[in-house]
Parts: sequence; C-alpha cells; structure tokens
Amino acid sequence: MDHSIICFGEMLWDVLPTGKQPGGAPMNVAVHLRNLGLQPRIVSRVGDDQLGQELLAFVETQGLSTDLIQRGHSHLTGVVKANVGDRNEVVYKIVQPVAWDYIQYDEATEAAVDQADVFVYGSLAARSPTTAETLFRLLERAPLRVFDVNLRAPHYDQPTLERLLATADLVKLNHHELDLLAGWYEAPEDLEMAMLNLARRYALQTLCVTCGEQGAVLYTGGEFFRSPGFPVEVKDTIGSGDSFLAALLRGLLQHDAPAEALRFACAAGAVVATHQGATPPLREHDIRALMAQPVTL
Repeated sequence: MDHSIICFGEMLWDVLPTGKQPGGAPMNVAVHLRNLGLQPRIVSRVGDDQLGQELLAFVETQGLSTDLIQRGHSHLTGVVKANVGDRNEVVYKIVQPVAWDYIQYDEATEAAVDQADVFVYGSLAARSPTTAETLFRLLERAPLRVFDVNLRAPHYDQPTLERLLATADLVKLNHHELDLLAGWYEAPEDLEMAMLNLARRYALQTLCVTCGEQGAVLYTGGEFFRSPGFPVEVKDTIGSGDSFLAALLRGLLQHDAPAEALRFACAAGAVVATHQGATPPLREHDIRALMAQPVTL
C-alpha cells in the first residue's frame, strides 16, 4: 500500500513496574501501521542521550525511517511512568519538559507533510509552545488530518482542544473523552447523539469512539457502525488504542467497508491487549484468527 502517512508528536519510554518499553502514541501508531504493511514516517524529537539512541534503534528495528526524528542537546528523551490500575486502565505520569516538547519546524518536515496523504497527531504534542506552534503550522499544509485525542491530564485545555478538533477530518477518542468534550456543550445521554453533535460542530468527516471491552462506534458518510469487543485475557491496555487506530486507518485507506474496517480495528486492539507494552508484534494472521472466533453480542 503506497499511502504516505506522517505521525507527529511524542516518542518516549513507558516506565512500567516490569521495566521500560518504547512508547508515545504517534510512534506506537507508526509501528502498528508498519506491521500492517504501510510506510509511515515519524516526526518527533529525542535527546542526545542513551535513551534517545535506544529509541532510534528501536524505530529502525521496526523498519521505520528516523530521518524526520530530530536530535536535541538541551533536553532529555521523554519518559512516562505508567501504572495499570483497576479495570486494566492505565495511569500516566508524564515528565516535562523533554525533547519532544521542542519539535522544530524545518524544511525537511514541511516537504514531507506536503507530500503526505495522511497526517496523524494528538493532543499531548500541543502541551508546549514550541511543538504546538510546529504542529499548527504543519496542520495548515496537511492533507487528511487524523486527530487521535489521547487526553492526558493536566496536559490539555479547552481552547487548544477546540482548535485541534476544528482542524481535523477524522477524530478518534474513547468514551470518557467523548463525555468530557460533550460536557462543554449540551451533553446528551445517548452516545450516538453526542457523536453526531461533535461531528457537526467541527465538520468532521469521520468520528470513532472506542468503548473498551464493549467495542467501538464509527460515524462516517452520515452513518453509524458498531462493532462489539473481542473477549481476550488482558495483560495491559497500553497501546491498544494506537493499534486500533492504525488498523482502522489501514481499512479506510484501502476502502474496506466501514463495518469491516471497524471490526478489524477492534480485533487489532484486542490482540495488543493480550501482550505487555504498547508495541508487541501485530500480525494480520493473529487479528484474522481472533475475528474468526465467535463473538457474543
């Protein structure tokens, strides 16, 4: 598949009780896109330190280019302390400031975005003035803009989120995030109505809400599509949403039927949840095998 995809934002180490794992939603999405046969490129920044070198080496082992990943001397590579709490939900403590808070706007990145088909970004990259300025400048040039919301308190505010939403073509968020955004306006109890209101307010082409073990809901082309979750033995949910988005994008880019793309994405997220860490090997064979199992509605 020849689609050119840029994933912009944080790359870091998730420090878990069991050890450190490569992480950061944009990098995770890129890794999973690569596993699914696409060729994304990462725009980020690491420090001139051992952790930065290890992250770059990891990216290369995944078959991804590091040419748009900047190296900085002034700030350390990003680190997040992650703990898995009740109901397998993850609590993050995100160190600040770090290298990816200082992603610079440069000619190489500008040219890459100009040539891209898809630009993926999240809210965390907008927490610092330098990276936020770079992000908004690139969004002015970007083609299909995919906003992977990924709220991490306290690293967001309403004006910035509204600006990020207003720029997007496709938005992916979880049901907790939808509740928060809907609460800014009239907050209907019905999930589909809340989605419809958000899509109309920001003129979104596509909106997808993940609901954990309950699956996900997709709004696109003026229609709603639902997919139930896949019952699996969860190790942790770190990276599940990122693999979900990667799989959904692949399906939509290759013009799969929306219902099929959504179901494939739900299965991809479930497969990753059966492993520890954000970027375990994600093979289409494993996704299809899970999809072939009977699902209880």
